[in-house]
Amino acid sequence: MGGVSGAFMLLPFQISVLNYTAPSVSGKNQLFNIVATPSGVWRYIKEKRMVWPLTWAVIIGTLPGVLIGAWVRLELLPDAKSFKFFAGLVLCCIGIRLLSDTLKSRRLNNPALSRNNTVSGQSDDFTVTDTRFSRQQVSFEFGGQAYSFSLPGIFIMCLVVGIICGIYGIGGGAIIAPFFVTFFHLPVYTVAGAALMGTFVTSVAGVMIYQVLAPLYATMSVAPDWPLGVLFGIGGFAGMYLGARCQKYVPTYLIKFILCSCVLFVAGKYVIDFFI
Repeated sequence: MGGVSGAFMLLPFQISVLNYTAPSVSGKNQLFNIVATPSGVWRYIKEKRMVWPLTWAVIIGTLPGVLIGAWVRLELLPDAKSFKFFAGLVLCCIGIRLLSDTLKSRRLNNPALSRNNTVSGQSDDFTVTDTRFSRQQVSFEFGGQAYSFSLPGIFIMCLVVGIICGIYGIGGGAIIAPFFVTFFHLPVYTVAGAALMGTFVTSVAGVMIYQVLAPLYATMSVAPDWPLGVLFGIGGFAGMYLGARCQKYVPTYLIKFILCSCVLFVAGKYVIDFFI
């Protein structure tokens, strides 16, 4: 519902429960995204909630970053302890920012405000319309409200996110979606589709990169675990479709709160594990 594939939640499960700490866990996580995300992407396209200029900015910005991130993961962060600490710091910053934004919105205590960040009574139309874009700015209408964002700003952010995602082994939705909502003030109902599409494309690139680099690191497990990745992905496929289908019936503040809770939970565990 929030444009997050769930791969970032699978990683601590694999490390802590399955004791899967090799670098190949990053590529395996991206394999999960390849299998799981198409159902959610298709649903957002069908419901006309895909902001295509935003989607292409995400894809173009994150792809080169994934290549850089994969190299950093293998060369600088091959051990699980350092890798978890790095990921924990990144997610902690995002979680705190998202928590601040959620509390400021006061959705839990103000029933007069509706789920689209405006007063109640606004249109219930959940389709994206009147999309316009140039080299500098993209604008669109959603739910009777106009939104806009800087295209270069989105691109630069996605490049940085791509590097982080290449290291972590996620497609980027866990980082991109909260950034879009908190820093660019875009409605979560419109960013989820773009985040998932970006997650799918960058995950394909990530799996290919880890597979190609595997022979160069013979002493480490680098290539993705295909059977495990597909197995996780089958469950994720069903969950993605259900989340995309039900998203418009869930208030914005609740989606933000769920995202915030998930991000802070993972961040706290990673940082604590580094010192224990």
